[in-house]
Amino acid sequence: MVIAVTRPVSPSFGECELTHLAREPIDIARACEQHAAYEDLLRLLGATIVRAPAAPAFPDAVFIEDTAIVLDEAAVITRPGASSRRGETAAVAALIADYRRVLPVEAPATLDGGDVLLLGRTLYVGRSGRTNDAGIAQLASLVAPFDYRVVPVEFHGCLHLKSAVTAVDDGVLLMNPAWVLASAFPRCDTLSVDPREPYAANTLRLGGVVVYPSQHPFTRDLLVQHGLCLATTDCSELAKAEGAVTCCSLIFEHGFENARGILDRASEA
Repeated sequence: MVIAVTRPVSPSFGECELTHLAREPIDIARACEQHAAYEDLLRLLGATIVRAPAAPAFPDAVFIEDTAIVLDEAAVITRPGASSRRGETAAVAALIADYRRVLPVEAPATLDGGDVLLLGRTLYVGRSGRTNDAGIAQLASLVAPFDYRVVPVEFHGCLHLKSAVTAVDDGVLLMNPAWVLASAFPRCDTLSVDPREPYAANTLRLGGVVVYPSQHPFTRDLLVQHGLCLATTDCSELAKAEGAVTCCSLIFEHGFENARGILDRASEA
């Protein structure tokens, strides 16, 4: 079973943290509608939606990806780089504990899940204003017993690494080459976003389908021409808060086969 953990849009969403975008008015009702449509799409693609408790005091809480990194063997609970977001993690940790052993990141480390791109047994981690060297080092220490390696990645021009690059197929990445270098991922083929759509690299793979923001039609066409199966969703209001399709969920497998694999690898560690 595939679980997608989500969190409702906060009524204070308009007060979200912003780093690279100018603040625009956000239509909260429309953002809620877009988020509900996103959840419906994930259900259509086979995921079971599990909602974390609403967090009205935290404007960015809908971007639940930043609070945890869920692997087969354990879940790393992050320490977000924005101090206003650190109160988001406790409820997420309590929920995830029903599915995984939780491993917390501790001060002075900061780590946002949006800076972590998992490819096979490698976690590529962007150095950013939200993720520091101590966060990268703690993550490496926490996942090493499960035979993962951590590779730091330099990028610029956007909030998180996954704003600049995500996986659209096995061994194939979609990226904005102005923000991150393809050489950081030497074993992967790369596709570049249409230069008219700098924020078009954030995608979400679920099964054999790429969930994709509908507001990037030129890059969407490129992906279709490449033979990828896309399911589009409108997240234009969420994008005003520097969010996209990966940000709004934590997706992982749960079930007997998965649990057996977790126990086997944990005993080996």
